[in-house]
Amino acid sequence: MNTTEYDVIIIGAGPVGENVADRVVQGGLTAAIIERELVGGECSYWACMPTKALLRDAAALRAVQRLPGAAAAVTGDLDAKAVLARRDRFASNWQDDGQVAWLNEAGISLVRGHGRITAPKSVSVTGEDGTELTLNARQAVVIATGTSAALPPIAGLADVKPWTSREAVSASTVPDRLAIIGGGVVGAEMATAYNALGSAVTFIARDRVLPNVEPYAAEHVIASLRDRGVQVMIGAEPTKVTRNSKGTVHISLADGAVIEADEVLVATGRKPNTEDLGLDQIGLTSGNWLNVDDTLQLTAPDGVSTHEGWLYAAGDVNRRALLTHQGKYQARALGDALVARATGRPVDYSPWGRHASTADELAVAQVVFTDPEIASVGLTTKAAQAAGLQVRIVEYDLSAVAGAALHADDYTGRASILINERTNTIVGFTAVGPDVSELVHAATIAIVGEIPLERLWHAVPAYPTTSEVWLRLLETAGRRSS
Repeated sequence: MNTTEYDVIIIGAGPVGENVADRVVQGGLTAAIIERELVGGECSYWACMPTKALLRDAAALRAVQRLPGAAAAVTGDLDAKAVLARRDRFASNWQDDGQVAWLNEAGISLVRGHGRITAPKSVSVTGEDGTELTLNARQAVVIATGTSAALPPIAGLADVKPWTSREAVSASTVPDRLAIIGGGVVGAEMATAYNALGSAVTFIARDRVLPNVEPYAAEHVIASLRDRGVQVMIGAEPTKVTRNSKGTVHISLADGAVIEADEVLVATGRKPNTEDLGLDQIGLTSGNWLNVDDTLQLTAPDGVSTHEGWLYAAGDVNRRALLTHQGKYQARALGDALVARATGRPVDYSPWGRHASTADELAVAQVVFTDPEIASVGLTTKAAQAAGLQVRIVEYDLSAVAGAALHADDYTGRASILINERTNTIVGFTAVGPDVSELVHAATIAIVGEIPLERLWHAVPAYPTTSEVWLRLLETAGRRSS
């Protein structure tokens, strides 16, 4: 058995693992990254990039259709084959040569195979051919293995070979009828995409659609989906799923109704990829989410650190914020902290400090690429109230903003801010409407910078742009600059 030593060993070569490794190497340390699938991870091949490629053509067509002069130049429907071909390019045709080349250029060692922790600072890697290699870390081991789709316990579901987000994003054909179980972001985005590509979509949400956004934003999306012919079933509960000899899927609901489809997509949540990582060898439970402290070091469920500063978890697997950009944010902070420790420099975990991941709690930005888009950052009203904050919500109709009205005929949307009454700062922002994604970073800066409303009055939005909504929100809040 071969043994190789590095300063830092990372299990998982998705964007999070890549960023940890890159920061470590830039800081003068050595790093090895272990990957059993494709270098680049879920985001590159089955999530962020190919998902948005599936959605982009339809969004561009809708934008043209909302302008009468441009709409007159457009005939026909989307070319589904061309959409899928462009999606394939953004997924690099599910080949990771380009990502591997980047690792080589960055000076990061790649070890292909399945990694398992066998002892403190020691990881065994089993290759596809069964050979084993032991890697030892001088400084730390980082788990960055992400998550995968979780199947709910519905009778017969696993037997019908349902789509998960992976199959939905990489499908080579568009089904005539698609049923989607799960009302979250994946379900809503795939309902938008496949409806635009020509599928008859049934969207089944047992509880709510997009439950983690402000309710008014979700209502805009639900109305739009229904207007476009999607059957949105809120409160429906699947109890059994079967597939007959002709390939038709039958979804039985608790109320006795039966939904027929050619494919069924399950989008009901994620589970951590922590099975068979050797966690049981160090007193942790395989298959569970990984608890971390503010330094991203693994802890026991009671919050007590048990691994003497050598074992960390970054990205989705620690459940702090299941978004690629937040995982990369954690990775940058962690990589820099590992370098600081190794070289004897100070480590700063104070709020908003160089090595802290404060934004995971206070300023998580997200865009839901439905029609209309939802852009949000920070707390929702419900989350703020649960945190004990005294807040007031200020809303404004985006259709009354000149820039939005110019952007598209019959523009419909809404924006809101949450104001912390004690500090007079913004702690949450949500916007729903066509192309509102470009509004979110201004809100992120306002929240991270803890900018008082009095100072925001001096951030004058250009006219006529949709960003003028910031002025209208301040006016509605009633706080004038002195």
